[in-house]
Amino acid sequence: MIAQAQSGTGKTGAFSIGVLQRIDTEGPARVQALVLAPTRELAQQIQAVMTALSEYMGAKIHVCVGGTDVREDLATLADGVHVVVGTPGRVYDMISRGAIDPAHLKMFVLDEADEMLDFGFKDQIYEIFQKGLPKDMQVAVFSATLPNEALELTHKFMGSDPAIILVKKEDLTLDGIQQFFISLEQEDAKLDTLCDLYERLKITKAIIYCNLRRKVDWLTAEMQARDFTVSATHGEMEMKDRKAILKEFRSGASRVLITTDLLARGIDVQQVSLVINYDMPPKRESYIHRIGRSGRYGRKGVAINFVTQEDLPYVKDIETFYHTTIEELPGELDSLLP
Repeated sequence: MIAQAQSGTGKTGAFSIGVLQRIDTEGPARVQALVLAPTRELAQQIQAVMTALSEYMGAKIHVCVGGTDVREDLATLADGVHVVVGTPGRVYDMISRGAIDPAHLKMFVLDEADEMLDFGFKDQIYEIFQKGLPKDMQVAVFSATLPNEALELTHKFMGSDPAIILVKKEDLTLDGIQQFFISLEQEDAKLDTLCDLYERLKITKAIIYCNLRRKVDWLTAEMQARDFTVSATHGEMEMKDRKAILKEFRSGASRVLITTDLLARGIDVQQVSLVINYDMPPKRESYIHRIGRSGRYGRKGVAINFVTQEDLPYVKDIETFYHTTIEELPGELDSLLP
């Protein structure tokens, strides 16, 4: 099955319930379902959702991601689990070591499928499929965005006739999210503009996106030097630090998080009312995922894009492709955020 739905509408719940419905918890604890996600944070979030949903089932859900102790994974898997949620590298490693036996798999789920099938993970996923996965296993891929290239790749490992549920691209920009841009002459103007916005907006929670990890570090240092309270996370940070920062952000201990596309996909943080694209994303699909961090489950949200002359073609492409309008930010901001 290939399933697409807008950000924040419940894809994780949909496939988690489907997986839990299929597994047998009465017999030996064997791995009967495998769920792959592109980031450690998303894998851990999926495991938390599945664990909560299966509270009275006796299901054992284990998360296998890089940056954690391999010996702990081996010990837990040896004790027996029903579902493994993980990132491709660690899962492949566990299958190669014989810690995960794929012979009893009933379901194989790819979350954020277009990102997973991008060049970074495609080879690893194909290698996992070479490990003797059952022919009658159900394969399901989920994402908010499924460009044609991703759909073509899925046919290589899904058989000839999957059930396909797609959303029209003009329906993908989220109705509850107001989209604005601020036109800037040059890159240098972004920092002062951000500080001005920070002071003028009553922010519940906000995520600020940069394209580069070093830009995240630089912007965080600049904001903190000006006495603004912000936190930051990106892929070069230690796993335990990333986990602690995300926990603080979820709990409300920190309200403004600066990050890369590491947190653009799937991550569900309640009460995020504002997304700021400090840098416009290089891929149009990333734009949908980024702004989808606000307005979760039908709530209202706002996306503000910092646009230089160089960014104008990106903005026009997003508007044309998704049949949406990104308006200039109004001077009166009081009523902007819910």
